[in-house]
Amino acid sequence: MSTLEIRGLRVNVGDKEILRGVDLTVRSGETHAIMGPNGSGKSTLAYAIAGHPKYTITGGSVLLDGADVLAMRVDERARAGLFLAMQYPVEVPGVSVSNFLRTAVTAVQGEAPKLRRFAADLKAGMDALHMDSSFAQRNTNEGFSGGEKKRHEILQLELLKPKIAILDETDSGLDVDALRVVSEGINRFRSSETGVLLITHYTRILRYVTPDFVHVFAGGRIVEEGGPELAERLESEGYEAYAKATA
Repeated sequence: MSTLEIRGLRVNVGDKEILRGVDLTVRSGETHAIMGPNGSGKSTLAYAIAGHPKYTITGGSVLLDGADVLAMRVDERARAGLFLAMQYPVEVPGVSVSNFLRTAVTAVQGEAPKLRRFAADLKAGMDALHMDSSFAQRNTNEGFSGGEKKRHEILQLELLKPKIAILDETDSGLDVDALRVVSEGINRFRSSETGVLLITHYTRILRYVTPDFVHVFAGGRIVEEGGPELAERLESEGYEAYAKATA
């Protein structure tokens, strides 16, 4: 069992304060959805936890199983069990998907996986995500469609097996078929030993990945919390009331 504890987190980008005191706890076996309008701070939360240098922590704490995440280097956070699926994954020219993934697994686990075992795990993951075998030899994210990038992120998730997965707008740019496949991948990952923090604008992915908790972000903080029914209300009512309340 693992627990990610965020307490009073405040984050700046340059001189502008984006997060203004975020409190959130994600435990193994739980799926949390964070919803809110553009500019509310959802992605800032994800990148601040992951250690992106653009985001400056000005207050609060982030603990993973009691360990101070904010004191860790980015690679240490990954080895500790944190995973971030980015909204816009970067291209890595000259590095094949297969080599990229094996290097990532080696970095997280501390030793290189047996080649035969890794090849079997990679094939199984790609088959489950309906990915052609040639995908493994393509340059990482180079020329990928939106759906291919998202499937690749879920493939990483399945191979790295983190304790807590933070998925930043994984549904962005997906057609209906790709959304279903990616959602199935998230559901395969979910278990009593893992936690998921799913950041999204829309409820469409939540029709496939049912959250235990829904948190509404506005003005850099969580302004309302509830269950799946809250997401349905947001779908019908939108975020206008929250935007007015935090203006």
